[in-house]
Amino acid sequence: MKAALVYKAGGPDVFVIEDRPIPKLKTGWSVIKVLGFGINHSEIFTRQGLSPSVTFPRILGIECVGEVVETQAPHLKPGQRIISIMGEMGRAFDGSYAEYTLLPDEQIYPVKTELPLEKLVALPETYYTAYGAFKNLQIKAGDTTLIRGAASGVGLAMLDLIKAQFPQNEVFGSSRHLEKRKTLQKCGYDGIILDKDNVLQTDLTFDKILELVGPSSIKDSFNHIKEKGVICSNGQLGGRWFLEDFDPIMDLKNNSYLTSFYSGNVSLKKLQEMLDYVAAFQVPVHVEKIFKLDEITEAHAYIESKESFGKIIVLT
Repeated sequence: MKAALVYKAGGPDVFVIEDRPIPKLKTGWSVIKVLGFGINHSEIFTRQGLSPSVTFPRILGIECVGEVVETQAPHLKPGQRIISIMGEMGRAFDGSYAEYTLLPDEQIYPVKTELPLEKLVALPETYYTAYGAFKNLQIKAGDTTLIRGAASGVGLAMLDLIKAQFPQNEVFGSSRHLEKRKTLQKCGYDGIILDKDNVLQTDLTFDKILELVGPSSIKDSFNHIKEKGVICSNGQLGGRWFLEDFDPIMDLKNNSYLTSFYSGNVSLKKLQEMLDYVAAFQVPVHVEKIFKLDEITEAHAYIESKESFGKIIVLT
């Protein structure tokens, strides 16, 4: 099989495309043919050597859509279409940046869907994360929402999820690059706000805020939340992992609420619920760019560039 390996931390050019043996079946694990996967910012952090538990060489990739090839698991059978995400995939053991992968049975989820492959591949990590945040934010009709990190894959997924069920709800986005404003508004945003040095250049306030920039900007987000509003922090696009110098009494302003969602909180029931929501409300699943496995360097370079926009997938 073909696989993309990282032997040492570095930039997008550290990937090495190799021919390797297809993994062999072992007890408690199944062999999966990878049909495609999305590229995620956490994989960029790992490639850069910023995931302390990861050792190289490693095949990255924390998600995939695939088919069961070999298995001993009673809930699986060869030929089934499956989704797998998280569970130390691509970190403690080799992940999805390959034509085949060996995965623990407990994190292989056989799903029922009629979505075309490229749309299904765009869903697992990105739309699942957005859907979890959508539920924790308790989005309802009439809410005004800010998506902080508007051009990111999760940000655009959240926009799609909200507008599909609540087309009259106003959804604003923030961006560090206002040259993306027209493109973002074409995607459905009602307005784009400049995020300058992690400070929103507006006096607007919102019922709900999806905080994807993370610890580097979350305190400023509380300056823009309405009474009884909710902020969901589930991204770290700002490059900071932890929130320091945070006083809950003073910083949780306007009797507001702080929640989060972690895509590692996954089950077949929750994944299928997300897929059913996409089908029921005819959510438009946007795929910005599609790469091949041997173009993984170009894919990583793109997602790190100023031109990066939306969900990037690889079809094997």
